[in-house]
Amino acid sequence: MRGAMLAVTVLLVVTGCGGGDEPPAGPKLTVGIRFDQPGLGTRDPDGGYAGFDVDVAEYVAERLGADKRNVTFVEARPTERENMLEQQKADMVVATYSITADRKQRVDFAGPYFVAGQSLLVRKTNSDIDGPESLNDSDWRLCSVAGSTPARQVQASYAQSVTLDQRDSYPECIAALLNGDIDAVTTDDVILAGYAAQYPDKLKVVGKPFSTERYGIGLRKGDGRRAKVTDALRAMLADGSWDRFVRENLGGYQAAIRPEIVDSP
Repeated sequence: MRGAMLAVTVLLVVTGCGGGDEPPAGPKLTVGIRFDQPGLGTRDPDGGYAGFDVDVAEYVAERLGADKRNVTFVEARPTERENMLEQQKADMVVATYSITADRKQRVDFAGPYFVAGQSLLVRKTNSDIDGPESLNDSDWRLCSVAGSTPARQVQASYAQSVTLDQRDSYPECIAALLNGDIDAVTTDDVILAGYAAQYPDKLKVVGKPFSTERYGIGLRKGDGRRAKVTDALRAMLADGSWDRFVRENLGGYQAAIRPEIVDSP
């Protein structure tokens, strides 16, 4: 009798263990993304995440052996990205993160996985601002995000001719533009295209890009995974995933330059 009871107990234990989902495999990764860039990185009302950078991050994470359930997304604001990596609050930052000489002193990059260019977003009724040349000898009010490369570009090149309003997020700049508080929003063309698509009857992107922004995946200095991340990005371009991510997330935006992944961007 005791043997029968033992057999039943073992059967119940085995059955109970088999009824649940398998635990996620591989390492756990925390990835910094933007929450406020339509088509690139957004957080949905239900708590999900969507955008080109999200797809890139998940592709790379899978190549590193991480199950999607082991990937945690956190917001990476421009002023916080280097600190997030240095303080180990994120393993990677995939957040329209332009590769620059200054940033390379503090973090390592893999990429570039996308090439964009700074541009201008204005109200559809504005016919006076049609490109960067319109900013010379003017009193236009521009908005960009504090700590971003575009904000620094404006400060370096147009500080004497425009007023730069630096906000904490792009939605704040867009709201100010729609309300008439500022004349233009400036950042990378692919970001502006996402907002123009949200407000097709009210906003438009004008002029040709006036910079080259190479987006990379940021890693802590000396992170030994950079070579594997680089290999993952090369595979993403080779197997057609990059083209699919652009098509599915960026709609009518045409990527003018197909990125070339290099070992030391």
